Formats: sequence, C-alpha cells, structure tokens
Amino acid sequence: MHKVVISGSGLWKPAEVVTNEELVTSYNAYATRYNEENTAAIAAGDMPEKPLSSVDFIEKASGIKQRYTYCKDGILDVDRMRPRLPERSDDELSHQAEMAVHAAREAMAAAGKIAADIDMVIVSCAYTQRAYPAIAIEAQEALGIQGSGFDMLVACSAATFALHRAYDAIAAGSANCVLAINPELTTPQINFMDRDAHFIFGDVSTAIVMEREETCTAAHSYEVLGTQAVTQYSSNIRSNFGYLSYADDSNPYADDKLFHQNGRKVFKEVCPMAAQHLTEQVEKVGLEVADVRRWWLHQANINMNELIAKRLLGRDPDANEAPVVLDEYANTASAGSIIAFHLYNKDLESGDLGVICSFGAGYSIGSLVVRKR
Repeated sequence: MHKVVISGSGLWKPAEVVTNEELVTSYNAYATRYNEENTAAIAAGDMPEKPLSSVDFIEKASGIKQRYTYCKDGILDVDRMRPRLPERSDDELSHQAEMAVHAAREAMAAAGKIAADIDMVIVSCAYTQRAYPAIAIEAQEALGIQGSGFDMLVACSAATFALHRAYDAIAAGSANCVLAINPELTTPQINFMDRDAHFIFGDVSTAIVMEREETCTAAHSYEVLGTQAVTQYSSNIRSNFGYLSYADDSNPYADDKLFHQNGRKVFKEVCPMAAQHLTEQVEKVGLEVADVRRWWLHQANINMNELIAKRLLGRDPDANEAPVVLDEYANTASAGSIIAFHLYNKDLESGDLGVICSFGAGYSIGSLVVRKR
C-alpha cells in the first residue's frame, strides 16, 4: 500500500454574483403576479398561494448572503426565472468542462504538477450537463493529460467520494497521481419559482490533486490517514430530471424534475447521522475528536453545520475550527467542503489533523481524515 497525500487544491468562481436582495425582489414580483392571476383558484382551495420571500428568511434559514453564478442573465427575469445559457457546438469546450479546467489548472500549479504527471482524471459533481462523452474525458483532453478519466454523480457527496476513488487507486498502485474536479454548475437545476429553494445554490468549480507521498513536492500537503463513506436511501432530497421523460411523456421541466427537498426531515435525519459518522471515522484511525484541529464540513446550511459541530465537540465551534464559506458561496453541492479546505488549510502546522466531510442526497456521507505534512 502506497501512502497517499493531497498535494494541491484549486478554486474557480464565476465573475457574476446574485445577492439575496436581488433574488427576493425577483421572486416576490413573480409570486405576487402569480397570486393575482390565480386569485379565484387560490380562494377556492384549488391552488396553493405562493408565499413571499425575504432577506431575513433566507439568512435565518441558511446563513447564505449571496451566490456566484455562471450565467446571471435570465435568473432575475420574472418572465424566465432561469439562466439563459447559449448552447455550444459539439466541437467547442462545454460550459462544465471549461469550469473544470479553470480549477484543475490552479490545483496542478499548487501541487507542482504538469499534465504528464497525472494519469487519472475524475469529474465528480451533483449534475453533469450531458450523459456522454464524459466531462472528465473532455477536461482531460483540454488539459493535455494522458491516461483515463470518468464522471461520478453522488449529489453533494460527489467530491469526497471521488477523493475516495483517487485514494484507492493510488494506494493500490493502479494510478500514481489523480486529479479530482468538481465543476458544480447547479443554477440550471434550481427552481427559482420555489420560495424554499430559490436561494440555496451557487456555481463554482474546485479541484484536488492526490498522489503518492514519495512524489510530493508541494509546499502544503496532507497525508490521508483514512477514508469512510456511508449511504442510506432517502427521497427527501431529489431531482427527477432524466431521459425517461422522453418515453413517459412527462414534462421534463416540471417542478419534480428540478431540485426539491423536505428540508425539515433532512435536517432532523442527516445531522445525527453525520455526527455519528464523523465520530466513528476519527476513532477508526486511532484518534479522538479532540485531536482534530480543523473540520472542513459540507456547506449546505449554517444551522446544520453548527449542530453537527456542536454534537462532535460538545460545545459551539469557533470559526477557526469549522470555517464557514456558504455566506459568500451559498450551497455549491459537493464543492463546499473543498472550498473550505482550499481557503483554510495553509495556516495549519506540520502534524495538525483535519477532516474533510460531505453529506447530501442519497443520503450519502463521505469523509477523509488528513494530517499536515
């Protein structure tokens, strides 16, 4: 078994931002018009009234203050309520591969790697913009990397599950250096006409380079001490978009085909599941929770993060122990914990311990215990 290290990380964020104030103004204009147009049906109980949103509601429910978006055009248009992305031809770099390449190049530079050093590329995220050819293979080609590439979809746990596959390949000797990328283009799957979902997600791309310890020359690197994953089936977070809509004659853009969740059930069920998972993961590698210097947790909801950390530590965490980035980035699906790691790892000293963790639809939870070299 080869020792495996994380030797570089990358983060790319789009240039455009959508604030809570902008979202609320747009959504409330839509909801007000909807309620006025359907006054009689709502009064008769045939249709539900659209509730209004507010900045206070969003920040209290999530801790989110803004989000980056790959394409802002169309999102705030009351007559559209979705991004207006131009379709690219088959011989152009796809939107998602472009996002992937941006983050990948930064991660490779941080690790001190060139294309010839990498022999596997994994693109892992909540959604890919097409079924095939794989976005990973397209990004691999754009980066000039030889070897193999493949896509993975594990919702908000996609990033950690990809790191598990990278770790396994390197430890077993089937790969020497793996590039795992998370181009999270989430805004096209948001129902901006849903008060409880319109504010949740943002677009971003992250990347991690993992390699054998003996080849690592990076200034900041982390040895992977252990990995752990668990899944438990639940429909409480769901997106039914897929090619079967063509065969079953359903509306491919109906509300159930976009992201939707039962947020209260998710909160109630995932928080204790994640806290137990993390405690067991740390103990499995011979450590105690108190030994961990930093927790890079999934960035879905500030209330979830605070409760999980409090269950782990037996007290409220401080910002230095469990850094939060969702106020600026919003929920970025699988990329959240990698953003936190990327932004808050260089200050740790040799020997300091940390845990990267994700939790999301499935349910799925993935984690890695790491030690600063």
